[in-house]
Amino acid sequence: MSILGVNGALAGAYQYANRTQKAGTGSGVGFAEFAAAKAAEKGTATGMSFKDMWQARFPGAYYHVMDGSAISQGAWDRNDFPLEKFFQDGTDESALNWKPTGAEPEATSSQVQSRWNSTLGQKSIIVPPELEEKMKNDPELAKKVMANVENFIATYSATSVRPGRICSWLISLDENGEIEKFRVTGGGGNISGPTEEEQRQFETEQAAKKKRREEYARLNEEAALKRKLMEQETDARYYQSSITKKAVSAAAYEQNIMEASGILK
Repeated sequence: MSILGVNGALAGAYQYANRTQKAGTGSGVGFAEFAAAKAAEKGTATGMSFKDMWQARFPGAYYHVMDGSAISQGAWDRNDFPLEKFFQDGTDESALNWKPTGAEPEATSSQVQSRWNSTLGQKSIIVPPELEEKMKNDPELAKKVMANVENFIATYSATSVRPGRICSWLISLDENGEIEKFRVTGGGGNISGPTEEEQRQFETEQAAKKKRREEYARLNEEAALKRKLMEQETDARYYQSSITKKAVSAAAYEQNIMEASGILK
């Protein structure tokens, strides 16, 4: 990673301080907003939506409901990926359809640095519609996802970000609330992660989670098949029993008729 330039650092610090001040950390914050933020910090935000918790914990953070999995990992990792689009309001799903053209620019190029610097000190999260709907109906799930995201940011900041650096965070969740992809851009626009080792660990964890989901789906499918076979077996026994009863009844009826007619004595 290259050394952060003085101008980049000052500009990033100013953007961060300005956004924090505008977000309501000064004396103009109402009690309700302050209480909501504190409740979110303590994990007691009962009844709050995930969006409310996210923006109370990180004032001014951006929130987008769209399918981030539509962005390929290859496009996501490129230096010219337009991540700045996710650090603004009103971003539509056309941002998901970005495709690279031409050779990838160097991270040190002025164009790339300028774009990255424009996001410093900010946070943005992409939530798929399926997860958004789940969390609306399950406040406990929303709190669990929020705790997972907050823990990731805190842990990554403590272990992978140099002290004093100003970072931007772009996080994309999957339909289960797990972190599917992320980008952390450090002061001056230099990428501070993930490292190759972290990426391998992340991919290993994702593969393990996928394997568990597939195993769970397989067990569910087997259980459903067993239930179906048992139902079919029960139906078959009932049908056979009914046929037998009808045959016995028919034979008894025929015998009664024959006895009544004097055929059988």
